[in-house]
Order: sequence, then structure tokens, then C-alpha cells
Amino acid sequence: QVQLVESGGGLVQAGGFLRLSCAASGRTFSSYTMAWFRRAPGKEREFVAAISWTGGSTNYADSVKGRFTISRDVAKNTVYLQMNSLKPEDTAVFYCAVRSGTNLYARSSAYDYWGQGTQVTVSS
Repeated sequence: QVQLVESGGGLVQAGGFLRLSCAASGRTFSSYTMAWFRRAPGKEREFVAAISWTGGSTNYADSVKGRFTISRDVAKNTVYLQMNSLKPEDTAVFYCAVRSGTNLYARSSAYDYWGQGTQVTVSS
């Protein structure tokens, strides 16, 4: 089993920034990918960004390109999501997820373990 614990969510004004963290523990894979998804009120869960743990390759949803940056700290087993220029439409519960392998899939069904989520609210 893998445990994922997200933190860093909160309330911020439009144009502001937040940094989310996701700490992983438990079972480890020889290679894996970590990702962020989000679910806005009344909407389906959607892909935000993914990062390959070993090589650091990244993949972003078009809606966040240029505003969000995913990164990882290998020593701390933690993945981050730096979110800048936040918009009210970014309001959602953000989830961290992990899968074995290096493909940076954007579909949620490809991921094996999920965190509980952290709320991000952007006021206008």
C-alpha cells in the first residue's frame, strides 16, 4: 500500500498563489509517476499535471500550462504543485495520485493510489 497525504490548500484571492504538497510513504516502486488531479463542484475529476519520479519529465493540462508547476523532492518523497495566477475556476479539491511506471497518463483510471484531497478556493 502507498499512503499519500496532501497539504497546502486554502483560500486565496484571484491572481494569488498556493503551493500544494503531497508526501508519499509505504510501498515503493522501481519507477513511478505522481500526478495531481482536481474535482470542481459539480464537475468530473480532471487531470492537472504529472511528473516522472526518476527522470522528472512532466505533463500538464492545457488549462494550467504556464501557471502551475509540478516538481518533486526525491529525498523527501514529496511532490509539489506550485500554482500561480490563480483564477476562480481553479476552485476545486486537489488530489495527489501515484502509479507504477513512467508514462505520464492524464486519465485517472491509470493511477493506483490516491490521497484524500485538499481544498483550494479562489475568490474573485
